[in-house]
Order: sequence, then C-alpha cells, then structure tokens
Amino acid sequence: MTLPLVSVICLCYNHERFIAEALDSVLAQTYPNLEIIIVDDCSTDNSVALIEAYCRKHPQLRFISTGHNRGNCAAFNMGFRASSGAFLIDFATDDVLLPDRIEKQVAAFTTVSADYGVVYSDAEYIDDDSRHLGYHCQRDAQGNVTSFAPSGDIFSYLVARYFICPPTMFIRREVLEELNGYDETLAYEDFDFWVRSSRHYKYYFLDEVTTKRRVHAHAMSRGWYRRGNRLLGSTVKVCEKAMALVQTPEEEAALAQRLQYEARQAYFTGNFTEAEILLNMLQLLQPLPPLYRVLRLFNKYKINLSSVRHIYYRLKYKR
Repeated sequence: MTLPLVSVICLCYNHERFIAEALDSVLAQTYPNLEIIIVDDCSTDNSVALIEAYCRKHPQLRFISTGHNRGNCAAFNMGFRASSGAFLIDFATDDVLLPDRIEKQVAAFTTVSADYGVVYSDAEYIDDDSRHLGYHCQRDAQGNVTSFAPSGDIFSYLVARYFICPPTMFIRREVLEELNGYDETLAYEDFDFWVRSSRHYKYYFLDEVTTKRRVHAHAMSRGWYRRGNRLLGSTVKVCEKAMALVQTPEEEAALAQRLQYEARQAYFTGNFTEAEILLNMLQLLQPLPPLYRVLRLFNKYKINLSSVRHIYYRLKYKR
C-alpha cells in the first residue's frame, strides 16, 4: 500500500539558534514518505546559511525565500502552494517534532471518517535551552487527560476558547485548499484557521505527546494586548468572521463568551477602540450584562484601569 505524502512546511525567521535541532527532528521521522519545504521569511541572522548547509547535505530538502519579510501567514502559504502532500504540518523551526509524530498522526487519520480535517495532540513545552517546562494537557495520576481536549464537531468550542496547541496540528490538504490557505491580512493564523476550518470539518484529539513547543523568554504572545499591536486587531477580524458563521443559539453563546473575554482584555490594556468594536458585536448577540454595561461606560470615557490588570497578573502568576 502506498503511504500518503506528508508535506512539512518549515517556517523560519531568525531561528539560527534552534534550526538545526528543528530540521534534525524532521529528518529523524520514522514516517518515510515526506516532502520537506523550508521557507525563510528573510531572516536577518545566520539562518539562511544554516539552511543552505542542510540543503547541500540533504538534497531532498527544498528551500524557498519569501524575497522580503511577509509574515507567517504569507510565508506558510508560499510553502503550502509549492507542496503536494495529502497532509501538511505548519512547523516553526524553533519547535521540535518527536520521531514518531507523523507516523502516529497519519495512523490516526486512518481511524476516522473523511469529514475529519485536523488531528491535534498533546505537546511538551521547552525553554530556549530545550529544558522541560511542562505539558500542554493536564493529566491525573494514571496519566489520563483531564484538561479539555474534545474530538468531533468542535466549532463552538473553538469559537469560545483556546485549548489546542497550534504546532501539534496535522491538516488534511483539502481543508487548506477550501480555505485558500491562511488569511494573509492577519498577524497570526491559528484562531482564524480554527474558526473557518471547524465550520466544515471535524477535529480529532490524539492522546499522545508529538511535539516540543518552544516558549521563548520574549514570546510574541506576551505582547498580545500591547496597545495598537496587529495581534489584537486580527482577533477582532476573526471575531467578525465568526459572527457570520454562527448558526445556533449554542454557537452564539460560545461567541459571546469569546467576545466578553476579548473585550475585557482590550479594555484593561487601554485598547479602547477594539474594546468598543467587541462590545458592539457582543450586544448584537445578547443584551449586555451589567458588568459589560459598566465596562462600556468606562471605555467610552477612556478610564484607564490597566494597573488593575497588572496587579491581578502579579498576584496570579507571581510576576
């Protein structure tokens, strides 16, 4: 039986410190039928020289440069459109694949129906020095997953909250073709991909640790709600897309949960314009709860309570 081709789209931007470990982990996969495409988004460090050295040593690797810095979504799309695999992995070259990841995820797809578009899994978190930090999923003493990790039609869950570790996703090609890849107008891809793909495809949770995700000391997500950044603006755009996709009262309630969370975060970080847009969307779904009527009033007059958020996070996370 011919094994399906799997395309690993390796995305690099200034990953010279980590790229050798990342590429070695792809080359060490136990699954044999791989297409490995490295896309560098115009790194300013020594990444390209390292990639070129790997390509000379491993001729099966393909290297694409974006030409100028385009961002993660556009870089992935370049790799996706140059690929031909039946399944794809969006792989950042600061992360690490465990050796049997692809083998296990291909096998998982053989156990589910064709309307399943994504397999996701547990992950280990590591620091810049590859030291263990923890795991994405919480487990009991017997090793059973106790955190939220559903399978099936999970559109409403994905609209409401974050629970998937993005680099663990293993994607059926048809899903990306139907979506026309990632939305290149956005600063990040995962929330938008989840919302659009889960409207039409089911997800399957594979109860395995397949990936090591690197948590940097200065991760992009730590500045998520920094005033005026593109990340929050992208979140607002995805919420607007979700508004057009929800169909049932349960899905509307899920979106309302998301909007409440994002509106709070936007307000307490001084992103008053985004907070107003999110509150307006929330009001289209349901009458504003009392707390959010007060929040809207404070937001209207730009009463800055960001210090409250800082105190809360210092107490909760000891930082």
